[in-house]
Amino acid sequence: MTDQTPSAFPLELPDGDFAAYIFDCDGTLADTMPTHYKAWLGALGPHAEMFPEAMFYELGGVPTARIVELLNERHQLALPVDELVAHKEHLFLEMSHSIAAIEPVVAIARSFSGVKPMAVASGGHRRIVMNTLRALGIADLFQVIVTSEDYRRGKPAPDPFLEAALRLGVSPEQCLVFEDTSTGIAAANAAGMKSVLVPPPVRTIGNA
Repeated sequence: MTDQTPSAFPLELPDGDFAAYIFDCDGTLADTMPTHYKAWLGALGPHAEMFPEAMFYELGGVPTARIVELLNERHQLALPVDELVAHKEHLFLEMSHSIAAIEPVVAIARSFSGVKPMAVASGGHRRIVMNTLRALGIADLFQVIVTSEDYRRGKPAPDPFLEAALRLGVSPEQCLVFEDTSTGIAAANAAGMKSVLVPPPVRTIGNA
């Protein structure tokens, strides 16, 4: 049987001596995406069918509130953004016991702990991101944790990564980003940073 766990893939780093390392959280350090999707379905209730799983993964890295806005725009809905975000995040926290580490990426973070400055740059809210990092026992690895409260424009804009580099005191071109989505890679490129695309765990859509 083929191993389909998150740790079953090799991760190659580009050549170069980078001054700092910046990690996305969901889908990069933590295998949270299936849990996030279940929380979305619960929060959306009768509107859940308007947010298919394929669309959810396409919007990986997009801030939660912006996803609600996109659903409203695409389906002519009037879902209350703040209320729905709060409900979704409450459900996610209730399910967070099921979160697993993406071991190859976490191993890299551990190997650079105390050696190079590191940050997390996420599209999630601080409470959710910190809960995830603490659940995995890795929050203390990072000198800087940037979340959606810390910047104006979310990924694919470069703001999250530029803010992380600024707080680390490292120029953007000296940073290496770890990301699992095309949205995140686009943000890294826009920030002038090299990046590593973290492949997703092998799943069948509808059975995550």
